[in-house]
Amino acid sequence: MQTIKTLIAAAAVAMVAVLGFAYSGTYDISADAPHSGFTKWLFSTTKHASVKRQASNIEVPDLSDEALILAGVNDFKGMCAECHGAPGQAAKAMAQGMNPAPPDLAEEVLELSAAELFWVTKHGIKMTGMPAWGVTHDDDTIWPVIAFITTLPELDATQYQEMLTRAGSLGHHADAAAHPDEAPQEPDQHDHSRHEH
Repeated sequence: MQTIKTLIAAAAVAMVAVLGFAYSGTYDISADAPHSGFTKWLFSTTKHASVKRQASNIEVPDLSDEALILAGVNDFKGMCAECHGAPGQAAKAMAQGMNPAPPDLAEEVLELSAAELFWVTKHGIKMTGMPAWGVTHDDDTIWPVIAFITTLPELDATQYQEMLTRAGSLGHHADAAAHPDEAPQEPDQHDHSRHEH
């Protein structure tokens, strides 16, 4: 009985300590402050174990199909390259300010299975900036991206550009990838040529 009371008291003290820390404001949550070694280890270990478990029953299609790979290259450029970079291209400025930093997908392919890459792409990762693409994309539009990502360790910048050319209009994001700088323009309030006289 005394042991149970001791455990309850210890749990209560621990809870008060956690709440006190949370409300104290002493933990620096700024994105430009690095995590402590323990926090980095805890998050990384939890993430990898969770992804491995969640992806364990996913059936992977044939990702070596060239048509599937080409269908994914434009979608990779539209969905992934800005944060993760691409062969010969660094990540955009926004991604460089993220903490944790988005990983190099050419390296992630060597660490994660295709099923795990699919799960992460579909469901995202909390508190990392990695979105859940499955909210707006079905499985059939995600698998081509995974097929392309699995080729990244073998691609250089020239080969990547050649694949984009060969892909043409394939993929869900083909138009955005082909014309990344085009965006709807607001009418110029001083441009009277738009108005009938």
